[in-house]
Amino acid sequence: MTTGGGEFRPLRLGAVVITMGDRPRELRALLDSVARQHGDPVEVAVVGNGAPLPALPEGVRAVELPENLGIPGGRNVGIEAFGPAGSEVDVLLFLDDDGLLPEPGTAELVREAFAADPGLGIVSFRIADPETGETQRRHVPRLRASDPHRSSRVTTFLGGASAARTAVFAQVGGLPEEFFYAHEETDLAWRALDAGWSIDYRADMVLHHPTTEPSRHAVYHRLVARNRVWLARRNLPLPLVPLYVGVWLLLTLARRPSRAALRAWWGGFREGWRVPCGPRRPMRWRTVWRLTRLGRPPVI
Repeated sequence: MTTGGGEFRPLRLGAVVITMGDRPRELRALLDSVARQHGDPVEVAVVGNGAPLPALPEGVRAVELPENLGIPGGRNVGIEAFGPAGSEVDVLLFLDDDGLLPEPGTAELVREAFAADPGLGIVSFRIADPETGETQRRHVPRLRASDPHRSSRVTTFLGGASAARTAVFAQVGGLPEEFFYAHEETDLAWRALDAGWSIDYRADMVLHHPTTEPSRHAVYHRLVARNRVWLARRNLPLPLVPLYVGVWLLLTLARRPSRAALRAWWGGFREGWRVPCGPRRPMRWRTVWRLTRLGRPPVI
């Protein structure tokens, strides 16, 4: 990055970690892996999302929230811990509290990626199981996910294994706090793409994370359905709203969920139409075409 006097300085990196306070050992391992990164130190903010924080290393910014604001709400608080829209740094890493950066050169790769491409807004890391090294298909943010070791331009990202230029937040705002959990990354990604930013999936930037299933969360099916509807209502041109929601309805039925899961899904689906979802800012049709050219038209 070039300063006002024409001198080059490395991009300033920060990291946001939200925690429920129930993984102190994993959290400490993550923070140690961030501290081992090459180059200038990465500033870190840890947000206790409705839970007290354990002892943290010296210099880590600590924020304890009296209630759980959900994933997007907690991450937004972490962004603001670095000043308005994260303005004290150039790029923020978002890392799950049970993840780990296995390679000490990841931060330098992040700096190089954003410095080389001024239009790059967000980078999604590759998530790998620490025992097997495998990457689940759902962790590759594109339709053609058979080769997780191939980097590419994408249309969304993985919230707990990513990096974002803080100029994105200054321009389009933060994550949608109303969502609480599920699809908040796609909402931000669509707004960033509509503003002209690009998103990359980088297979060489790795976060170790144990293999899990999102359905382990009790409210998973309800929030997934509700937030799909909200995503469409907030961001899509009106003709695409019923098409997008209809396709996901058919896909959900084709997957033949259990009776309990389907009941929760239908409850969330109805809630998505009844409950206010925040401001509506439909993307431009040229953004729809851009998403389509990237292989992910906003109907699926």
